[in-house]
Amino acid sequence: MNPLEYYPIVDLGPVMKGMVIGGLGIFHVFLAQFAIGGGMLLCYLQWLHMQGKCPLARRFADGYFKALVLVSFVLGAVTGVAMWFTSIQISPRTIGVMVHEFHWVWATEWSFFCLEVVAGYLFYRYGPRLADRARMQLLLLYACASWMSLFWINGILSWQLTPGGWLESRSVWDGFFNPGFLPSLIFRTVSAAAIASLAACVLINLVGGFTRDQRESLVAICARPLVLMLVMPLLGAWYLGTMPPASRSWATGGSVPMTMFLTMAVGSSMLIGLYAVVGILRQRLFVNGATSLLLLALAFVATAGGEFVREGVRKPFTIREYLYSNAITRDGIAVLRERGSITDDPYPLRDEAAYPAEQLVVGAKVFRAQCSVCHTLEGINAVVDLAATWSLDQRRLNIAQLQRTKPFMPPFAGTAEELESLVQLIGWIEAGRPAAWQESGDAAVLNQIRQWIAEAGTSPGHERMSAELVAAEVREATGSPAPRRSMKVEP
Repeated sequence: MNPLEYYPIVDLGPVMKGMVIGGLGIFHVFLAQFAIGGGMLLCYLQWLHMQGKCPLARRFADGYFKALVLVSFVLGAVTGVAMWFTSIQISPRTIGVMVHEFHWVWATEWSFFCLEVVAGYLFYRYGPRLADRARMQLLLLYACASWMSLFWINGILSWQLTPGGWLESRSVWDGFFNPGFLPSLIFRTVSAAAIASLAACVLINLVGGFTRDQRESLVAICARPLVLMLVMPLLGAWYLGTMPPASRSWATGGSVPMTMFLTMAVGSSMLIGLYAVVGILRQRLFVNGATSLLLLALAFVATAGGEFVREGVRKPFTIREYLYSNAITRDGIAVLRERGSITDDPYPLRDEAAYPAEQLVVGAKVFRAQCSVCHTLEGINAVVDLAATWSLDQRRLNIAQLQRTKPFMPPFAGTAEELESLVQLIGWIEAGRPAAWQESGDAAVLNQIRQWIAEAGTSPGHERMSAELVAAEVREATGSPAPRRSMKVEP
């Protein structure tokens, strides 16, 4: 496998690519889980009607399912296609590996998705005219097909974070039934049931024709799955326990944003569960439209926080221990440090004539190849802003030893000349993009950069941190002095 495969780069200007795909992904996951949980809830309502325990169940189920079809089949399908399109544009190599390794799994998932669509359409078209037994069979077919679609997708998504034995065997099933598969599947199933329950409470208040007593009765029934929200923190802890130690550390204090989003997800889930148990099921409080909308919004916050953490803790990888977030393979770092990361780049640079020096052109291409998937030059998460307080030598050192500077970032994968070009590009932009720029090619500077790169090694930051911790313990035990690092550039 080539260490770096070149694809056309989509430039989103000042917008960080991760925000685009992350925001779209959160919205899509929320809708998809709504559709899955909706199928389970409709089966429950139909069963209650057939048992004579809820005379209003059939009447509400028909209206609820129409809304479910509208949301999940239209918006869900559109955002699903948008997710594929956006992912291919932003991280084509990651998608390529996923399709290559799991193409039959994807095909199986699509088969169940087609069955889900057919069953859903048949119920939407003929459900009101069918007998109870036929309705139940059709709803069970829809619910099982939608959950099986989740089953197959969950295996692939959890593989990205916990590939398990796949790293050695390259076996599809070692990758699919990975350590995070089961806790993730149960977690998503409970989330789906809760989201559908809250959406039903909203619809009960929005759909006309029900008296207050009827709405209260329906809310009490549809809110029952919310009790499961109380176990969400336990399921989350189980899932965290399956993560690699470095990934788990990001979510539990190693990264402030990820810890904050994890707290947000856990807190929102607990609030929903407590309100459901104490307010709805125990005290039989009437839940009006405003309250149900607020609870549904909390569920969206919990989904957003959980998805942010799931994506974030993979850093610096998109496929843990295999493919870095900038589409460079782990074993490709050393190769690209010898031959350069843009040596084989076939694509021209946009507005190349605007750069007053060839070194800046090289720097822009290095940024495009190694940095642009997570950073911008002058926008959100801009490298110019992040390096604004660093001196010239600090920029060289920090980029050369990137995995030490920021352990959730991949090692720099290029030559000393490419690194210096990137440093000069940052300086040129910070200076206001002047019409003339003096190139930097001092041999002593380049030699120092090479030394810093060699010091950093090719391993990701979390492994280096572990090795340094062991070395520190050895020094402490033996009384040896700690090594000193100098930022001085020797003449």
